[in-house]
Amino acid sequence: MNSAVIEPFEKKLARHGLTLVRGRTRTLQVNLGYLCDLACRHCHLEAGPQRREVMSLATMEAVIALAGRAAFETIDITGGAPELVPHIEWLVPRLAALTERLIVRTNLVALSDECRAGLLRCYRDNGVALAASLPATNASQTDAQRGSGVWEKSIAVLKTLNQHGYGCPDSPLELDLVVNPAGAFLPGGQQHVERKFRQDLARRGIVFHHLFTFANVPLGRFRSWLERSGNLEAYLHELAARFNPQALQGVMCRSLISVSWDGYLHDCDFNLAAGLHHGPERSHVSQLGGFPAEGLAIANGDHCYACTAGSGFT
Repeated sequence: MNSAVIEPFEKKLARHGLTLVRGRTRTLQVNLGYLCDLACRHCHLEAGPQRREVMSLATMEAVIALAGRAAFETIDITGGAPELVPHIEWLVPRLAALTERLIVRTNLVALSDECRAGLLRCYRDNGVALAASLPATNASQTDAQRGSGVWEKSIAVLKTLNQHGYGCPDSPLELDLVVNPAGAFLPGGQQHVERKFRQDLARRGIVFHHLFTFANVPLGRFRSWLERSGNLEAYLHELAARFNPQALQGVMCRSLISVSWDGYLHDCDFNLAAGLHHGPERSHVSQLGGFPAEGLAIANGDHCYACTAGSGFT
C-alpha cells in the first residue's frame, strides 16, 4: 500500500541502495483471528467484538504440523484477542512442546473474566511468555485508546499475573509490556518510557520484565482515524522523515513468517493487514515444507516506514 503524499517505500530503499529480502527465519507468528473484546483506535487489523474471523481447529492442526517440520526458535500467538478463540487451551501446550519460546500477545482485559482462569493456568504451566499491551499508566489515556474501564481491568489483571509469578524478579514466567502511542505521534524514548512505567506501576505493587515501545502502523482502524482526523499526511511524512536505513536489517519480516486466521502465509502481521502475501504466489501453511527460503523479496508499502523509523520495529 503506497500513498501519493510520500515517496514510495520501494523507491526509498532503491535510493539508499537497499532491498528488503528474507533472511533466516526464526519465528512463526500465528494470528488466531480478528475477534476481540476491544475495538482499539490504533488497531491495524480492525479487530473487535463484531468480527467472526477465527482460526479453525483444522488450520490449527496445519500450524502444529508446520511447527513439527521446522524447529522455530519462537512461536508468537497473536490476534485479535487470542484468549477468545475456541481451542486455544488445546493449541498452547502442543505448540509449547515444539519451540524453545512460546509467546502469547494479550490485551490483558481478555484475561479478566473468571472463565479465563483455566487458560491462565495453561499459560503458566506451559511456560508461556506474555506480551501485554498497555498504552499508558493512567486511566484517561488508556481508556481514550481502548474504551471506558479498560485501565482498571488491565491493572487488576497485571496484579493477578504477578500473583501467578509472571513478571516477578528471577521468575522464568516472562511478562513484557508493549506500549503504542495514543495519538498521531511517534513513541518516546524506550528507556524513558520504561522507567516511568516501572515507577508508576510499582506504586500499585506491579512488576514486569521488559517494556517495548512501537510506532502505530498506518493501517486498518488507525489509518481510518488518521484520515478522519486530518492527520494522515503529517503522520506519513513524520514516519518517512525518520527513516533509518540501519533499521532495515532488524525488521521482523526478515526473520518471521506469519500465518493468518485462515491459514495463509504473510511476511508479517502488518502485511497480513495490508493484504500482501508471502512469496510470489498466495500459499497456505499446509504447503510450506519447512523454513521459507532465504533471499525471497518481501512485499512492502508505505506502512513499512513505521518499522524503519528511528530505532525500528523488531
